[in-house]
Amino acid sequence: MSTRVALEVFRYRPEESEEPTFQTYEVDCPDDWVLLDALNHIKNEIDGTLSFRWSCRMGVCGSCGMNVNGDPVLTCATYCKDFADGPVRIEPLAHFPVIRDLVVDSTDFMDKIESVKPWIIREDEKPLEEGEYLQSPGELLDFKQYTLCINCMLCYAACPIYSRHNVFAGPAALAIGQRYNLDSRDEGEEDRRDVIFGPEGVWECTFVGDCTRVCPKHVDPAGAIQQAKARHLAWWAKKVLMPWGTK
Repeated sequence: MSTRVALEVFRYRPEESEEPTFQTYEVDCPDDWVLLDALNHIKNEIDGTLSFRWSCRMGVCGSCGMNVNGDPVLTCATYCKDFADGPVRIEPLAHFPVIRDLVVDSTDFMDKIESVKPWIIREDEKPLEEGEYLQSPGELLDFKQYTLCINCMLCYAACPIYSRHNVFAGPAALAIGQRYNLDSRDEGEEDRRDVIFGPEGVWECTFVGDCTRVCPKHVDPAGAIQQAKARHLAWWAKKVLMPWGTK
């Protein structure tokens, strides 16, 4: 079976017009089609000028994120048949500069991810012949959830703070920073402190929780941010009340 779906697609071609428009495409979608299938059908059979990003089609790469009827989703995981009752409006992810059609500029996002130094930092690396840094199952569980982030940027498109204050480090970057701070093998929390706990870090978050709601991998960036706040308060209290313990 198939469902005829009207897709109202955001179009922006800077060489033709300074203002974006919407273009409607009627597509017969088999029941197993996702929106990315419909967009590829449009691209291949109807209008080859349409531009959008995708790669794996399996909910792993995170590159096909778009706003669908106002909500940021992965189009490879959103079924066409769910929109049989009305038109579906497809737009680029909110809060990012649009390059062309559904393609956004992710430079700011990537810079923010890099700013939290998302790698294990050691004060002293032990020789390779001494083997790997061992970790208990409990130590792994402390941060494992946050390793599932696929950098799809949906949390940024949903974040009300980032929407009006884009110097905010943002949900994914802060959750990834917390992931490394919780890793028993890491010793780099001080190197991340200025970003994660600075004026554009966790204290900007008002805990609306939309970042967690839209995450396709069930990561909880809002929870990670609240964890980081508690961790920083404990560090601050120890520094003030027991300064000898921080030396």
